[in-house]
Amino acid sequence: MCAARTILSQRSIRYSIFGAAASIGLHRHVYRSQPTSNDSPVAAQWPRDHGLVPQRRHTIAQQSLGHPANHNNAVADPVTEKDEPETHTPAFENDDESAWASFSNDFKVFRETLAGLDWGNVGNKITDFILPTWARLLPDQVRKLQFELSMEPGTLAHEIWQEAADADINPEIMWDASVRISNNLCEDELRFQNKRRERLVPALARYLNINEKDIDPEDVPTIALCGSGGGLRALVAGTGSYLSAQEDGLFDCATYTAGVSGSCWLQTLYHTSMGKQNFHKICRHLKNRIGLHIAFPPAAFKLVSSAPTNKHLLSGFIEKLKGDPGAAFGLVDIYGLLLAARFLVPKGELGVSERDLKLSNQRAHLADGAHPMPIYTAVRHEIPVEQAKAQVEAADDQPTTKEAIKETAQQEAWFQWFEFTPYEVFCEEFCAGIPTWALGRPFKNGHNETLDSGFGLPEIRIPLMLGIWGSAFCATLSHYYKEIKPALVGLAGFSGLDNLLEGKNEDLVKIHPIDPASIPNFVCGMENQLPPSCPASVFKTDHIQLMDAGMSNNLPIYPLLRPGRNVDILVAFDASADIKKENWLSVVDGYARQRDIKGWPLGAGWPKASIEPAEAALVLDEAQATTTQEAVTKVAEARESQRQTSNATSEAVSKGTPTNPSSPDLGYCTVWVGSKSERIATTSPTDLPSSKRLDPTAPDSETNFHLMHPSAGLTLVYFPFLPNEARVPGVDPDTSDFMSTWNFVYTPEQIDQVMALAKANFEEGKEQTRRCVRAVYERKRNIRLERQGRERERKVAKWLRQGGDHFA
Repeated sequence: MCAARTILSQRSIRYSIFGAAASIGLHRHVYRSQPTSNDSPVAAQWPRDHGLVPQRRHTIAQQSLGHPANHNNAVADPVTEKDEPETHTPAFENDDESAWASFSNDFKVFRETLAGLDWGNVGNKITDFILPTWARLLPDQVRKLQFELSMEPGTLAHEIWQEAADADINPEIMWDASVRISNNLCEDELRFQNKRRERLVPALARYLNINEKDIDPEDVPTIALCGSGGGLRALVAGTGSYLSAQEDGLFDCATYTAGVSGSCWLQTLYHTSMGKQNFHKICRHLKNRIGLHIAFPPAAFKLVSSAPTNKHLLSGFIEKLKGDPGAAFGLVDIYGLLLAARFLVPKGELGVSERDLKLSNQRAHLADGAHPMPIYTAVRHEIPVEQAKAQVEAADDQPTTKEAIKETAQQEAWFQWFEFTPYEVFCEEFCAGIPTWALGRPFKNGHNETLDSGFGLPEIRIPLMLGIWGSAFCATLSHYYKEIKPALVGLAGFSGLDNLLEGKNEDLVKIHPIDPASIPNFVCGMENQLPPSCPASVFKTDHIQLMDAGMSNNLPIYPLLRPGRNVDILVAFDASADIKKENWLSVVDGYARQRDIKGWPLGAGWPKASIEPAEAALVLDEAQATTTQEAVTKVAEARESQRQTSNATSEAVSKGTPTNPSSPDLGYCTVWVGSKSERIATTSPTDLPSSKRLDPTAPDSETNFHLMHPSAGLTLVYFPFLPNEARVPGVDPDTSDFMSTWNFVYTPEQIDQVMALAKANFEEGKEQTRRCVRAVYERKRNIRLERQGRERERKVAKWLRQGGDHFA
């Protein structure tokens, strides 16, 4: 998640009325509909003395796809049971245990609350001052929407639910899905790689200006482009960066793109009927659609209550709530709906396309290898201490067990990365994945469950995923404190407050004030089938919560380092708001060591004024860890030593004692190259492993020496989103208010400014990038020729031993 200059701007408060109003009726449901296992970390968070206990589930067989719920089989739940006369209750509300019934009941309460307000008794002047004109239209709009969601025959919800059982519309409901347990890439992606490689030969020939006939497909580097998180700033800046790369020919040479948050939105638009795989068209679409806040009520209600956009936007939510008994509907779902209303609706609000709603539909753009494969990301937050609390309650009379649990509770929380491609949803830590078209249906013991009809649920729609991929507001309290800390510096008493909160950081990183969204857990019940890296809690809950991957790393580098993707060159466009404060590149070092990935340029990232011994030891401890959980635990143990050393350094500076000199700052384009030779991390800070940072002013011969060395590893090309006064004066990502992560309104002029800055920065490094690609291509070519030469020598030697009758 990117740091922003402010969270609650006056404009965001004004435009948050829709989200706040909607949450009035949904707040109770959000808490009641969390995953139900009392052994799960999530369940342990609900305070029983407040009555916020998750409601129990019923089996999916209790609902029938395409028909109203079977009321004879429904089990009354005291949390949701109503005594209203049947004649006044829509049919779907009788299914007291369904997620849909909970949602509809809460929506009814919200609507009646609005309708009960007597606007006429409020003085006109006061009303006009406090509420805009559109606010008085909300009751009628909500009433209209409620009718369409009532599941009565002829309503929109009824039509959507009937079509959910139509295999002509949703063919995936006829397909059976199982969990794939493997570290290898799925077969669909391997086929894509082969098709894409055929396209890369002519693209590389154009990019490097060499004869296509001279290029062997084996020599073509695997290039990946990735964008950062950062809301609309990352979306617009990423569009400018990718457009520049496309015009220069680099984008056509890429095999993969990967995104976090706003960059996921960009990848989505690229594969829609609005983007049409053309960044110029994406730019025009953004100018038409993001000049209005996503939560502006008149526009939002119009789109979700009027044809044809209402069906386009609401289908996924109706399918989720009606078909998944354990589904929850919360703020992230509303957020995704609002994002889809802005991004997935074209100018004029006509011509919406159903094919834009499913991630698996993007396979059509990859079938012949014509475009890079997109990788979308999210994370799950594993919090061992919450699980330990629940276990402690159950072990009051077992002192030895309690001591073991206390030890477990000292372990740190960590994030598990999930990647979403048009082919597969996969978690590397679980070593497991499912077909993307099966996302959204319940799984048990490695196999999907179906409805009474024997069909599966349709694939989760992209509007829901847009909210998950960009749910930066689901941050922990620790993240929120980082957001507001710059605004507090200088206030009286800040030092004491800062020390207090920093000392409680281990607790703050475990609390999410806003609940993340949940999806069915595809590894539920798979104990003893997955690697030991899987926490026990994940097997006991039928749903898992996912959130913005920027919570862990604002650059989606981890999925690109997976074995089998074999990325040679990684080009990172970083539009993070905290580029110099959070070194997202260096965070990858620990991951590379844990996964035994040779070739990652260790030590890459922003240079610091000094490298303190405790800080160096912290990095080394993390790098030496064998698992993610061990890494975060080691980091926690090193924090206190680091803080003490940091205080000593500050005291030395105040006394005039010099510290280590600063390394040169990074420019618009910086290149590092790793080594495939084994690096041994020692406990000495002076032996901290580091990569080779290439000097852009050095002659080509020196640069090529490092890039073309046979043991050279991955080449990292880093483009940070920095101000460029020489080319685009007056535009600064750090000080221009409209580039805040939390700003959701960009004028066409502001879009042009961001795009111009991104393109200008790419111009600064495009020739350096081209030289890197050429050098890596030459290295792969030399390695192939040497190998073929050795093979030929072996054949000649064998021919001579056999008498030399012939030689082919």
